Amino acid sequence: MRRSTRLPGGDLEYAVLAVLWEMGAGSAREIHDRVGVPAGLVYTTTAKVLDRLRGKRLVTRRRRGKTFVFEPRVPRDRVEAARARDLVDRLLGPGPERAIAALVGAVQSIDPQLLDTLAREIETRRRSSGGS
Repeated sequence: MRRSTRLPGGDLEYAVLAVLWEMGAGSAREIHDRVGVPAGLVYTTTAKVLDRLRGKRLVTRRRRGKTFVFEPRVPRDRVEAARARDLVDRLLGPGPERAIAALVGAVQSIDPQLLDTLAREIETRRRSSGGS
């Protein structure tokens, strides 16, 4: 099955992409200062992550003087939706009934009132999508 949106591969790629969404655009050095330096990474690691994100077509690169400026190519909400779908697919697997029952049990053990909230949310979604 082919994904419509490629996903960042792990926490570091996601962190770099998130900074780009916040900044709008930035050089590898600017991004490294915001992500790499606090994480104790070397500059080349940040540059390599940007290259991988570019290869996945999640960011674009253009020349500005002697440096490259990177910009997000895919809107944040589209990546977030793809990440959520991927997580649900991995959590529920091919036969989701048992996993859903376990999830409902976990929600109930955290706070039984969350089940009421979940039921209301499900009903709202059903009404807004015409009952399907």
